[in-house]
Amino acid sequence: MHGINAAVVARMLTAIATPAGNDGAVLLKGEDIPFGSFAWYAYAGISCFLVLFAGIMSGLTLGLMSLGLVELEILHRSGTPVEKKQAATILPVVQKQHQLLVTLLLCNAVAMEALPLYLDRIFNPYVAIVLSVTFVLAFGEVIPQAICTRYGLAVGANLVWLVRILMIICYPIAYPVGKILDCALGHNESALFRRAQLKALVSIHSKEAGKGGELTHDETTIISGALDLTEKTAEAAMTPIESTFSLDVNSKLDWEAIGKILARGHSRVPVYSGNPKNIIGLLLVKSLLTVRPETETPVSAISIRRIPRVPADMPLYDILNEFQKGSSHMAAVVKSKGKPKSTPPVDGEKFRENKELSVESNVTTPLLSKANETLDNVFINIDRFENKPTALLQNDAEAKIVSRLTEDTEEGEVIGIITLEDVFEELLQEEIVDETDEYVDVHKRTNPK
Repeated sequence: MHGINAAVVARMLTAIATPAGNDGAVLLKGEDIPFGSFAWYAYAGISCFLVLFAGIMSGLTLGLMSLGLVELEILHRSGTPVEKKQAATILPVVQKQHQLLVTLLLCNAVAMEALPLYLDRIFNPYVAIVLSVTFVLAFGEVIPQAICTRYGLAVGANLVWLVRILMIICYPIAYPVGKILDCALGHNESALFRRAQLKALVSIHSKEAGKGGELTHDETTIISGALDLTEKTAEAAMTPIESTFSLDVNSKLDWEAIGKILARGHSRVPVYSGNPKNIIGLLLVKSLLTVRPETETPVSAISIRRIPRVPADMPLYDILNEFQKGSSHMAAVVKSKGKPKSTPPVDGEKFRENKELSVESNVTTPLLSKANETLDNVFINIDRFENKPTALLQNDAEAKIVSRLTEDTEEGEVIGIITLEDVFEELLQEEIVDETDEYVDVHKRTNPK
């Protein structure tokens, strides 16, 4: 734009003086059209129109070309009703970016080049220069661009009809030039935000940033946690196996064991065989409602569910998807071997075999394949074990089941346990404290040491 203005001034300066005669005398060139005539007013009106037209083209160039396709798409989907309508109106035009750019620049250049032709005829050259520079700068550059910078969407939507007409008029020139620019420079697709950029954008829109944002601290924290969840793995959120409370499959549910389970306050307890790292399943604490501690019922006599096994480098989103299936809200984390797995290695055939085998035995019930299975397939009547020997794992059928449950431990060493609560804590980026995490003596009002 500044180059065009300089050309206008240069052309008018050349019109100030012209050599005349053989003696080289310089004669000032006056107005060709007398002031007050109809032609003078016509030329003045055309000059004003050219300045305003050039200003509109300059403002639209800045306003429309500064609107990114992503920004318009966002406004079209989630803006106010007025913004949705304006974005939908502008979007088809802005998508032809190079053709639109050539059209606006061409029209602006035509207006700027035609302006001196009319000013020279109605004003003294000195007056014409002053008026040209003043009006072109003010009404052709500064004011239009300032308005379109702030209200580019509204101005563009209201003048889109004019832009369409100009694109049709300039089509023979703008279309081929635009295609050449498309081939040479490519389409100027607006880049999408990366995760780090989205996190920064969210933090800027928080109330704490002090920039007029509406997002609260909790909202920004959760959004940031959701963006980070893909990069976090099971190993980062798990509880190490050394710090995990678990039960031996051969132990008895006496008063001491029940007291430990009650003190821990967990809804699920991992079950191991021999070695605490040899996790064979999990025990739902609610299944102990029918257990009488005085009978010292073995853990193996209670419904033990299969526990999914996930690699240590499995993303937390994949683990969350597995938990959402309803089969289990606890998983054993094993050391990764080879390439990362996107889904937990739950063997369907082995799962069905174990389910069929459990029908013939009273020791365990495998992990449900569907969340809507009946409770009869999960719980076992403990009363029928009262007259059985305490060493329930000595017969062949029960030993076969325990052997079947421990096959998964050969796939990798269990290094920790992860639960749905662990995933939620990573999502919220805060610890979830329930009634049992910090026990308070209601009588003494003190925390136990």
